[in-house]
Amino acid sequence: MQSEVQFAGFGGQGIMLMGQILAQAAMAGGFEVVWIPSYGPEMRGGTAYCTVVISDRLIGSPIIRNPGHLVAMNRPSLEKFAPTVKSGGVIFINSSIIPIDAGRDDVDVIKVPIIEISKNLGNVKVANIVALAAFVTRSKVVDFELLQQAVRDKFAQKEKLIPLNMQALEEGRKAALD
Repeated sequence: MQSEVQFAGFGGQGIMLMGQILAQAAMAGGFEVVWIPSYGPEMRGGTAYCTVVISDRLIGSPIIRNPGHLVAMNRPSLEKFAPTVKSGGVIFINSSIIPIDAGRDDVDVIKVPIIEISKNLGNVKVANIVALAAFVTRSKVVDFELLQQAVRDKFAQKEKLIPLNMQALEEGRKAALD
């Protein structure tokens, strides 16, 4: 089994963090993992994307032209990467700022208003955690419990952020099930 996930958006949306957390969760689950970041020249506000490859055997090549899944945090990313997703994959759409659909009927499309959800939690900075939780819930690329532990581990040095991020995970999971 191999899963490839492309996270894409603009700098400042937490794209790299989502990929890192997913990679950590998969490693904790005993999988082989590759995380490959890519930054636009501007960093914050520029294009940012990363690919996470998760496999139950050695990964032959980390370069993926057609990922199994996509987490699109802005419209240019959706328009650029949605056509490359393999049939049967999951495309997550940040419906707070993406007013269009993926234009695909051969994939599972999930639209979640992550900015509104994170504002209701009191901090828009957890929008990426809401998105990651919704994506993992729908795609099942890793067990949700592994994702929760990876978030706890990631924020272990900033313990006061853990409760908010745990709430963000739960709200993302609920959004994916609605």
